[in-house]
Amino acid sequence: MKKVIVIGAGIAGIASAIRLAVKGFEVEVYEANTYPGGKLSEIEGNGYRFDAGPSLFTLPHLVEELFQISNKKIHNYFEYSQLNEVCRYFWDDNTRLTAWAEPEKLALELEQKLDFPKEKTIAFLQKAAKNYNILDKLFLQKSLHKFSTWFGKDALNGYLNIFNLGLFKTMNQENVSYFKNPKLTQLFNRYATYNGSDPFQIPATLNIIPHLEYNIGAFFPKKGMVSITNSLVKLAQDLGVVFHFNSKIEKILVENKSVIGVQIQNRKIGADIVVSNMDITATYRKLLPNESHPEKLLNQPKSSSGLVFYWGIKKEFAELGLHNIFFSSDYKAEFEAIFKEKTLCNDPTVYINITSKHKKDDAPIGCENWFVLVNVPANEGQNWEEIIKKTRENILLKLSAILNTDILQLIDYEQVLDPISIESRTGSSQGALYGNSSNNRYAAFLRHANFSNKIENLYFVGGSVHPGGGIPLALSSAKIMSEMI
Repeated sequence: MKKVIVIGAGIAGIASAIRLAVKGFEVEVYEANTYPGGKLSEIEGNGYRFDAGPSLFTLPHLVEELFQISNKKIHNYFEYSQLNEVCRYFWDDNTRLTAWAEPEKLALELEQKLDFPKEKTIAFLQKAAKNYNILDKLFLQKSLHKFSTWFGKDALNGYLNIFNLGLFKTMNQENVSYFKNPKLTQLFNRYATYNGSDPFQIPATLNIIPHLEYNIGAFFPKKGMVSITNSLVKLAQDLGVVFHFNSKIEKILVENKSVIGVQIQNRKIGADIVVSNMDITATYRKLLPNESHPEKLLNQPKSSSGLVFYWGIKKEFAELGLHNIFFSSDYKAEFEAIFKEKTLCNDPTVYINITSKHKKDDAPIGCENWFVLVNVPANEGQNWEEIIKKTRENILLKLSAILNTDILQLIDYEQVLDPISIESRTGSSQGALYGNSSNNRYAAFLRHANFSNKIENLYFVGGSVHPGGGIPLALSSAKIMSEMI
């Protein structure tokens, strides 16, 4: 039986282990942390539990497929439910909007609250669905680095629709032109942040992202986002995969341009195949120091990162709901002094993403946990101590004013992640959440392939390689990789 070593127990590494175990390989996973999941993990303290990474679950069939190919019943491992609403939006002028997870209800809400014709919202989402179906088969399910991808009916369909895919204008340009209403432009521009991008630079092609939430659906696991990780680890173990935690790989061993194993604590472990779920930059710089590096690719600008406040709140705000709340604020008035020239984008908006819960397993009785996210640039030497301090002050001022309550007095527990600590926890270069930036129409081609074209039997998965970051694309990277072996 051939042996595979997977480096990193992020969601893509776990999915890779499952897929290769199903194919009959002996699989071992080595993880530097004491826990699995990478960014999809959890933080606990003082009776509070927080999902540390993504706060919304889309495309659940990609998780379900792992149980199907393993001949296991998903309900024995994992449960989730569909949400009626994606999130709620709050503006400074007291406009309130519920983003219903259903096209007809969303369209009616936008018509009633923002006077935008219902049929235009439906048309926008139908176009998003059409373009997604074109791009999914061509870009998201296949390697862009194999000639076979560029031939056949899926490729032909892409060529025939190239002028309808939004490649030649930015997301903001298309949204300004279509919606006319600044609040709606702001709302749909927000989807650029789903892969760490700038709506003023990213191509309008990425207007396919709302399709996932409104046409397909938004979901949430019954035991929190971390249960995606925990259920897949259990599935992998049931298939015979062995996990080694607190086990930092020091080097990928190469001989005659072929992988022969890895080195850990000066000990060599042989393998026929190595799959790296580490950030691609760290993989080359730290694990392959003596091999040729794709410098142009590794030096591409990075995606945005996050500044996250995990707050245990002593009082419930049930009126906020149980999921994502986006407060849009005047960037120039409140945040320009913090980020100066190193802004995420030119958008005069900062989105404060608050996920609030008061489930008994997530907070003490009568309390809530708040996941407060502000999109920030990747680390390039900024004064993060000062940025954290001023951002925290501004967020508390804004929330206290909107909720007419002194939020500072309600904070019972606090933990903060910034780009530096994100890089330390996850190995993501510069703390970028999605690898290289997607801020141009060629970004899809500037991600590393899921295989090495110079070292035999070396493969790559995760958010820093093709097809990109986020749970669905990380899972897709594992599938693309496994189909090559």
